[in-house]
Amino acid sequence: MAVTAVNQPSTLSDRYARHVEHLSLQPQDENNPEAASTAAVQANFITPRDPVIQTANGGRLPAVPLAEAEELNRLKHAVENEGSQSKKPGKTNTASTAEQETDGATTVPDHASGQSTKADAPLRSAIPPTKTHPLFPQLPLYGPPTLLRNLQSAAFQLSSAVLSLAFLGTIVLGSLFTSIPLLFHYSYLRLTLRNPDARRPFYDEEKRRQRLRKQSARAWKRRRRRASFSKPDDCDNKERSRHEEEYEPKEGGKDPLICDVGYYARRVGLEVEEFCVQTEDGFILALWHIYNPEEYTRTSSSHRDRDEPIVFPMSYLDDGDASPSQQHPPGSRRYPVLLVHGLLQSAGSYCTNDDDSLAFYLAKSGYDVWLGNNRHGMQPRHQMLSYNDPRMWNWNIRQMGVMDLPALVSRVLSETDFPKLGLVCHSQGTTETFVALAKEQRPELGNKISVFCALAPAVYAGPLIGKMYFKFMRIISPGTFRVIFGIHAFIPFMMTMHRWLPGSLYGALGYRVFSFLFNWSDTRWDRGLRNRFFQFAPVYVSAESMRWWLGRECFASQKCILATMEEGRREEEEDEGEVEAMENYFDRGETHQTEERGHGAEGRRWRGRNAWYDEQVPPFALWIGGSDELVDGRRLLRRFERGREPCVRVVHQKIIEEYEHLDVIWAMDMVETVGKEVKEVIWRTASSAARKDCRVPKDCGDLEIWDGSAGR
Repeated sequence: MAVTAVNQPSTLSDRYARHVEHLSLQPQDENNPEAASTAAVQANFITPRDPVIQTANGGRLPAVPLAEAEELNRLKHAVENEGSQSKKPGKTNTASTAEQETDGATTVPDHASGQSTKADAPLRSAIPPTKTHPLFPQLPLYGPPTLLRNLQSAAFQLSSAVLSLAFLGTIVLGSLFTSIPLLFHYSYLRLTLRNPDARRPFYDEEKRRQRLRKQSARAWKRRRRRASFSKPDDCDNKERSRHEEEYEPKEGGKDPLICDVGYYARRVGLEVEEFCVQTEDGFILALWHIYNPEEYTRTSSSHRDRDEPIVFPMSYLDDGDASPSQQHPPGSRRYPVLLVHGLLQSAGSYCTNDDDSLAFYLAKSGYDVWLGNNRHGMQPRHQMLSYNDPRMWNWNIRQMGVMDLPALVSRVLSETDFPKLGLVCHSQGTTETFVALAKEQRPELGNKISVFCALAPAVYAGPLIGKMYFKFMRIISPGTFRVIFGIHAFIPFMMTMHRWLPGSLYGALGYRVFSFLFNWSDTRWDRGLRNRFFQFAPVYVSAESMRWWLGRECFASQKCILATMEEGRREEEEDEGEVEAMENYFDRGETHQTEERGHGAEGRRWRGRNAWYDEQVPPFALWIGGSDELVDGRRLLRRFERGREPCVRVVHQKIIEEYEHLDVIWAMDMVETVGKEVKEVIWRTASSAARKDCRVPKDCGDLEIWDGSAGR
């Protein structure tokens, strides 16, 4: 197609062709039929503000600016109308008329988004303006790869490889430097014949578990030795007599410290199968299903790899394979529970504490447990994009909430044939859920969730966000952030270290670095398993996602995920004014406008005028670490208690004063403090129909169904 001269008005078809060009997977070339199959066809709107580009071959391309998506659909519609009208008899060519329409009030000009629409534009032109929406800033617009773009992308990768590695090195050196006083103190106690570990709160329990692990390792060795010299039948009979328990371990011995959820599941007598889940913008997610091999048969790989980008379909096509919902008779099915992980982690973080892991505990209690991993994780995958394509990494928490979470929930419900599931999230997992359920995002997702259990809910920032290194990332401009940390993966050298270093060294180094960054300690963890905890962290995340958390515009600056700092400050002042007015009223009999406004339906409407959620929101249950400096869970509770969210029902809330951010999933007393309550809340909020169809979880037989009122 000929390109019109610069000094002449372009035809409607030319403008459409250019728009298709810079939104397609590859540059469009008439001599390359493969490129035509990847051309942008139309923009599909997942939500009113979340468009996804559909290509000619049915593929999906993620994250384009809203104005560009609307312009693509408008131009396509105009070109189609022009073609149909020109074929009608007695009608003149309406190109000029259509062209006038494109220049009218509904037109989005090429520069409307502040970004270039040329396929070969420099990357600087692809970066959005410095000042954008404070909560969910506009993402960059990266077109199809050209020689210039590939060179510029490589330049970003080179600069970020050097500068981000220097940043990481500074953090590592800082963590080692701050460890010196601890080392001296530890050595001093040893030299004075004192045990530095004796003051740990679970010291005796740690020693007991360590002895049990050693005994189990020796028993596993003996078992393997006998198995190699005994006849299979004799060996099986002996083992059956010794292992009458329901969950017989299939792995054992010394922990090799590997990133393999299936291995750690087999150590406690369970198994794991992996499902591939495709999001509506084309990313491939890993969904792990934990099951008891004695009562469930693994589904076929063809069934598990099915990855249509369809959310909440009426039903999947029957492929003759027995899905999880078909392997249990009515009355003995397991109620589905989906667990979603935190920032820089994978869902394996729920599986590192043997039988005291939350995932394994819920599975052995009688639930059907699924572990959802967000995009990229340990293995970045997309339907069409490659690792080095900037579009592969062009996403943040909004896309994780609007795209990833619904895809995971949809697949679990499709496989289990339940209308709802229990959702358990930690840290960033709670953030994406709170974002997704908001009435401006994807509130209908709430109709698929029976209860949302939030562990260390990350809605408001804690005091830790003011640390020097976080402050550095907050004050630099978005452009500088991209020069230092790139436009691809965030410090991918961490994953290289994960592959190269021995598990024990990597685990020890990972703990020291993250402890330095986030003020965590292993005081309440089983120190014998600490290196295992860090085999599932960190994972691949996008630099754009980390910019959302720590950059100038978003969470670190606004201190909240769904409200600006100004809005939050205004609500805090209003709440303080109400408290003061009430005190005046009761103390001196004075009245106040704020006090009068606080009563009745009018008062509820006034306090909830800026509510984030509508009637579709599911019940919430919250477990908050009282010593968590990373996020401020108490402030979230205050928002609910003060009526800022009239539609939110809190079925359970608990502040655990001594808990830090990761203790809600890794503390040695997690099962007693958190796990049992999660198990009970999920069962209490399950529907009566589901309770009739499912086996009763252990120790939940006397629990009555939740009546819908707020709880403690």
